[in-house]
Amino acid sequence: MELAQLRYFVAVVEEGGFTRAGARLHVSQPGVSAQVRRLERELGQRLLDRSGRRVTPTETGEAVLSYARAALAAVEGVRRTAEEFSGLLRGRVALGLIPGAAGAAMEGFDMVEALGDFHDEHPRVEIALSEDTSERMLAALLRGELDLAVVGLGGEPPAGISCQVVLDEPLVAAVRADDPLVARSVDGGIPLAALRERALISLPRGTGIRGVLERACAEAGFAPRVEFEAAAPVVLVRLAARGLGVAVVPSGAESGAGPRAGAGLCALPITEPALNGRVALAWRTAGPAGPAARALLGRLRAQAPGRPAP
Repeated sequence: MELAQLRYFVAVVEEGGFTRAGARLHVSQPGVSAQVRRLERELGQRLLDRSGRRVTPTETGEAVLSYARAALAAVEGVRRTAEEFSGLLRGRVALGLIPGAAGAAMEGFDMVEALGDFHDEHPRVEIALSEDTSERMLAALLRGELDLAVVGLGGEPPAGISCQVVLDEPLVAAVRADDPLVARSVDGGIPLAALRERALISLPRGTGIRGVLERACAEAGFAPRVEFEAAAPVVLVRLAARGLGVAVVPSGAESGAGPRAGAGLCALPITEPALNGRVALAWRTAGPAGPAARALLGRLRAQAPGRPAP
């Protein structure tokens, strides 16, 4: 049994097919298939069900999968430990981001600058960036598929995850200046109940702000009527500027929509209750496994202006 065979087997399961696994590993599809078949012959068991459109593990394959992952993780740990003692930091850090986080203006916390400084000091460390919803990234952190993530918090982080809040902004309803909500606002704001019958424009399910909105509406006795979704607040604001609904976004998002969209918008703070959107740096409470990820976490935490989440 060879480590390469275990690596190919795990990749096929995670990617759901031989072609995608080959692309991920930079190996031809026939090469991946041949190695997995050799592993199956050696074990005397069929590990993969190839009958459907997506390749899935058999019952035996599911049982073997955790051991294969553990073996690969152990080998990676040996390599990383040896490198750590050599004083040369190298390796790979998987960092997840909510859409737009890398370019977002977060006071006192510039993700691009932080990553650039880290790369200057540790050029042998590969940083793999990906974007996804907060819900999926928190799950990926717990599974060990991500080392760190910048997520939106809709409540308390799940057990096993620690967070440091880097941005805490009130949520506002962005509407056109001629929208009836503007005339009904009191002291510049509107109660959450005013959105009960309105078409809303929001981030997708699984994001922190969407979670805050849905939870608050449920407590107020209604379900939000979300008719448009987009992954970036600036897009939500532009949709609101076209009169397509009320965008629920962090305060200040309207200023990034550009002069044409922003000029015709009003940002009405949501009150009764006041809602806040929080962005946080998240990691497994036990800490990242590798020295490179631990070093990057230390750098980001030192530069982040926030505080630990409850």
